[in-house]
Amino acid sequence: MQDRQALVQQLREAGMRVTAPRLAVLEVLAARPHSTADVVARGVREQLGAVSTQTIYDVLRSCTDNGLLRSIEPAGSAVRYETRTADNHHHLVCRTCGEIVDIDCVVGQAPCLIPDDDHGYSIDEAEVTFWGQCPSCRAAASNVKPA
Repeated sequence: MQDRQALVQQLREAGMRVTAPRLAVLEVLAARPHSTADVVARGVREQLGAVSTQTIYDVLRSCTDNGLLRSIEPAGSAVRYETRTADNHHHLVCRTCGEIVDIDCVVGQAPCLIPDDDHGYSIDEAEVTFWGQCPSCRAAASNVKPA
């Protein structure tokens, strides 16, 4: 888990007030990246007690808007949040259990992929999602005997 003082500094550098819900959200996501808002809310409530769902969504939105969080939405999944924002990485998603793993881009700086036709856009980011089956799900599937 990230040091609490480092999280306080991140909030201040982003021009945001330091509040208990903001710190708790960042702590939960540092410990459990790629969490949904529901998972974040449960983690925050474990730390702080009663916190409204609206507060959780407000914190997630403001932290995303200020660059402290990144939201991703793999097809067929709820929006997920992560604290890894300042680098060029992609995601690997298990089709069976939904686990999400960060994949570093081997090319370097964003955008790490260039389309064959940019249609006049100034492209600053490429988002790639790899899909497959994680080792645990593959092992579980291989232990199942066909009927």
